[in-house]
This record gives sequence, C-alpha cells and structure tokens, in this order.
Amino acid sequence: MNGVVVVLGRQGAGKGTQCGLLQDRYDGVAHVSTGDMLRDAAASGTPLGAHAEAIMATGDLVPDDVMCDVVAERLAALDRSGVTVLLDGFPRTPAQAEALAGMTAPDGLLGAVLLEVDVREVSERMQARGRGDDTAEGIARRLELYETQTAPLVDWFAERGLLRRINGTGEPAEVFDRLATAIGGLVPLRLSR
Repeated sequence: MNGVVVVLGRQGAGKGTQCGLLQDRYDGVAHVSTGDMLRDAAASGTPLGAHAEAIMATGDLVPDDVMCDVVAERLAALDRSGVTVLLDGFPRTPAQAEALAGMTAPDGLLGAVLLEVDVREVSERMQARGRGDDTAEGIARRLELYETQTAPLVDWFAERGLLRRINGTGEPAEVFDRLATAIGGLVPLRLSR
C-alpha cells in the first residue's frame, strides 16, 4: 500500500461516486468504501451483517470496534499492493482516526480531503438515490450524527495539517477535477492507459 487518503463529507456529498471515478481514471488507486462493505455484510445474512443492517436501518453509526476490525482487515489485504487507498466512510470519529493512524503508521496516513456540500443538497441527493436505508428518518439521523460525531473529525485532521477542503457542489466533472487536484497534491496520480 502506498498510503491512505481519507475522503470526508456528509452522507450524500458524492464521496463514493467521486472515489469510484478516481479509481477508474488513475492507476494505483483503490476505493475502499466502508458503507459498501457494511451493505455487503448486511446482504450476506451473517450475524455481523444482520447486526450492521439493524444499526444502519436506524441511521446510527456502527460501533468503533467493529468498524476498526473491518477496516484493518481490508487494509491488511491491500498492504503489499502498492496502491493508494481512497478511504470513504472511515474514520467517522476522532477515536477511529487515532486507530487509523496506528494502522497506517509510520507514514501511511497521507491526509484527508473534505467534500463540502450543504445539508439541504445532500438530503435531496440521498432521497433521490432511493437506497433502502435512505428513509427520511434514517437520513435525518445520519446527518445529525455527522454534526455531533463526525464533524469533530475535520478538526482532528486540520490540527495535524492533514486537511484539504473541496467545494463538493456543481457538476460532477468539476467536483472530480477539484478532488483530483487535491489528492494529487498528497500523492502522485498516474492516468490509466
């Protein structure tokens, strides 16, 4: 692994979409979405998946210990791959950020990029995408949790000089260019052939 760049932002800010585009466009980039991992676990019917599904249905955050184990396992699988990991959905709290710093030590945590999109717009985006966990109550709960639990994470990265802020509104191609520029400032990006 060539390091980790955390992609931050409210749910519905476009993190998954933009990270997927970056993975497709550049060599040596891997998009790791904890939301996708949790939804896959929920669909699998395992006890962990059923537990995660019940938590996600209420809009609550999956506990730190479970998330840290899921992420550590995924990063370990990529350890010798030489890719730069775009981590989407983790960390969500300062405690998880401390755990991630430990997992990627000494120099693997390259920075964080924050996609800034206002609450009204992300609410509309989530309602429009129509996923099963995007109920009005679930959306409101996730956005509330973002403000109380995840927003302090922005300060955690900023205090360490690891934060870059990106305007996440506008046409997807414009947001992509801003994000690619910010990430390119943290790690060299090579266009796919």
